[in-house]
Amino acid sequence: MDFDRSAVTVIGLGSMGSALATVLLERGHATTVWNRSAHKAQPLVDRGAQLAATAEEAIAASPLIIACVLDYEALHLALDPAAGSLAGKALVNLTSGSPEQAHEAAAWARSHAADYLDGAIMTTPPGVGNPERMFLYSGSDTVFEAHRPTLASLGDPLHLGTDPGLASLYDAALLGLMWSTMTGWLHGTALVGAEETEATAFTRVAIRWLSAVAGFLTTYAPQVDAGHYPGDDATVDVQIAAIDHLLHAAAARGIDNALPELLKAAMERTRAAGHGSDSYASVIEVLKNPADSK
Repeated sequence: MDFDRSAVTVIGLGSMGSALATVLLERGHATTVWNRSAHKAQPLVDRGAQLAATAEEAIAASPLIIACVLDYEALHLALDPAAGSLAGKALVNLTSGSPEQAHEAAAWARSHAADYLDGAIMTTPPGVGNPERMFLYSGSDTVFEAHRPTLASLGDPLHLGTDPGLASLYDAALLGLMWSTMTGWLHGTALVGAEETEATAFTRVAIRWLSAVAGFLTTYAPQVDAGHYPGDDATVDVQIAAIDHLLHAAAARGIDNALPELLKAAMERTRAAGHGSDSYASVIEVLKNPADSK
């Protein structure tokens, strides 16, 4: 059967799945949808989507199948009964999970003669369709290249490599970066807020500071890759002295210090491991080998 290469099926119509289908429709893709609870499809049908009666019918409708459900258990509940329909299809799985689950899903797809691409959505539903929002993919480069225009409708598609677990691994790492950054910002906001500084005023300065921090990351990344940490900017010893100022200021104002105390503990373990005169990037050594630093 011949298909329009822009035709796509979306399986799973929660908040994110519905956002994906909505944007695909807006960008002119012939979009078929299926959800275990069919009533969730009505707003999309009103926009022009084709509602499939079964998962098998949904899979048959398009060469590209995008799955976005709650978890991997829900993924298998949806796809296992229709697995026989997947032969020759491209399955893009945007369900959140672990790298290990992605590997298992890739093997499962191969066992049913489907080509598999795993993905991670680095935005919330309102950000779907924004070309500046990243969608991470890993696995089949054939699927990625064949369907790049469709994937680009959803956001900026970045293919990380053929290992299907990479998108999930990056997702976890980037979420950790987000939470650490946001919590650090909130701690700083609480600190200056104790002196009646508004969050909006502090944040203007904080965002400028983050651009400088991005420069530190660019400097430190080659050091991490080389395992060599020249302390020619600010050593771990200097950072330990500096974080004490934060701890004292926050304690004096009744601000919870769990986060900076955790950071100081990591710095002190790094110094104890012999990296006191090295750059802050050397903290990665105790993060990679926590047992060796105790």
